[in-house]
Amino acid sequence: MNDDLGALSARIDRTNELLQRMLAEVAKTPSTHAIFVDAGYLYAAAGRLVAGTEDRRAFDLDAEGLIEALIDRARTIFADSRLLRVYWYDGARRRIHTAEQQSIAELPDVKVRLGNLNANNQQKGVDSLIRTDLESLARHRAISDAALLGGDEDLVSAVEAAQGYGARVHLWGIEAPEGRNQAEPLLWEVDSQRTFDLDFFKPYVSRRTAAAYEGAGPRPSREDVRFVGAQIAAKWLAARGRESLVELLPGHPYLPGSVDQDLLVEAEGLLQYSLRGQADLRRALRDGFWEHLQAQY
Repeated sequence: MNDDLGALSARIDRTNELLQRMLAEVAKTPSTHAIFVDAGYLYAAAGRLVAGTEDRRAFDLDAEGLIEALIDRARTIFADSRLLRVYWYDGARRRIHTAEQQSIAELPDVKVRLGNLNANNQQKGVDSLIRTDLESLARHRAISDAALLGGDEDLVSAVEAAQGYGARVHLWGIEAPEGRNQAEPLLWEVDSQRTFDLDFFKPYVSRRTAAAYEGAGPRPSREDVRFVGAQIAAKWLAARGRESLVELLPGHPYLPGSVDQDLLVEAEGLLQYSLRGQADLRRALRDGFWEHLQAQY
């Protein structure tokens, strides 16, 4: 009898030891977050807020700059967490990438997922893609927090599915000129809410009928823009010193939103050419900026 009790006690002690080790490993595992962007909501709400229209043909969206700004904001909100990736959900006819969607898909840490686009230019299947990804990532403990930029009531099931596996879902929205642009049931279900205002989106949305520089010359080459990026980096480094450089380098290839916008505005002034909505030139500008800074480190 005593032998049986001793064996049972030993098994309990062993089980407790294994549980303690497991909890210690979990405690050491860094938190992970992902950003889920419903592009249909983004284009409609940001277009309405900044350009006064939801018609994508009437304005340009600097998706690369905006994604970097969202990543930068998430880095601040989820300070002790690392980014898994940004999921970008959009619609396309026969699920074939447009040129713009292809350029977004080529960005680092970005996964483009496409639903169908019907004859009325309405997205179909996007909500189910979001639910599938949210639920799968939460179930496999790949994320602890999900930032969801969207507003459709159909996303409620996606939120519930992720929460059912222990993930926290944070709803990000875009300021509405009047009323609301997010469904109330969605607002009720999420763990937190945050709204980005006009000042946040203004640098990334511009009407196509209002060119930034009326007398702009021919489109500069990528090498010209890269050189300008390096020029601005040299000026930035001289003004702020190596201490600021050391703080900036861990974020590569992303720039803090304020630095990125200063870079864009100064480059457009030097080039006398608008880089809004031109992802390849914006990328060349950042490449030139980073290459100069890294060469000085």
